[in-house]
Amino acid sequence: MIFRQLFEPDSSTYTYLLADETSGQCVLIDPVLDTLERDLRVLHDLGLTLSYTLETHMHADHLSAGKKLREFTGCKIAVPALDNLACADIGIEEGTPFNIGTLTLHPLFTPGHTSTHHAYLFDNGMQKVLFSGDALLIEACGRTDFQSGDAQTLYRSIQDKFFSLPDETLVYPAHDYEGRQITTIRQEKNRNPRLGKGKTEAEFVAIMNSLNLPYPRKIDFAVPGNQLCGQCPDNVPEQYRGPCDIIQMPDFLISKPLGDQG
Repeated sequence: MIFRQLFEPDSSTYTYLLADETSGQCVLIDPVLDTLERDLRVLHDLGLTLSYTLETHMHADHLSAGKKLREFTGCKIAVPALDNLACADIGIEEGTPFNIGTLTLHPLFTPGHTSTHHAYLFDNGMQKVLFSGDALLIEACGRTDFQSGDAQTLYRSIQDKFFSLPDETLVYPAHDYEGRQITTIRQEKNRNPRLGKGKTEAEFVAIMNSLNLPYPRKIDFAVPGNQLCGQCPDNVPEQYRGPCDIIQMPDFLISKPLGDQG
């Protein structure tokens, strides 16, 4: 197995690359349009074939790279089936494993941050690994005040789907804003100020309702764009339009196609 944790600094988003070494097939979980060329270079340098992009939810803080990655690599776009996106190739559902070569991800329906949010559970042969999306972060969790978010629902998702996992489960979130990379279920049970030490649902809801977070600065173009799998809407501000204007294969891919090790 090949694994990479990749970071996009403007939205503090983690993209995860998971690859089957035998076949060279791989998936990018939550790819960001801003880092399209970086991700293409990583695939090129590792000699991998991108089979899928896979989203945890409808992002409000960045545009997905799914559409452009499909244009450049021929990969398929996988999203939660509940999003019902005409642009997607595959709809993900809890109870239906998602395979990349010999690797298997198990979708977990975990609403609350958004109403269709999914996380992905993977067994690396030694312990379980959870790609938690925005539902559970490192000593935090996703906000619940927009996009059909609901604090009570998120509490139940975390308690029933995440905190029921083995304490040793590694947790890789979709974001971190303080330079951290990984946590565990045990750490979140003990240290998460919103959820840890046996916080009740009522305590959690009160905490979430008092956060008073700012309006997401990219939501007005990110959500409609991501409903089209990462297509840039006309209202993307000029300072964010650079990746939107990439319309041809980067030179390093033209000279040496993906998967060509020679």
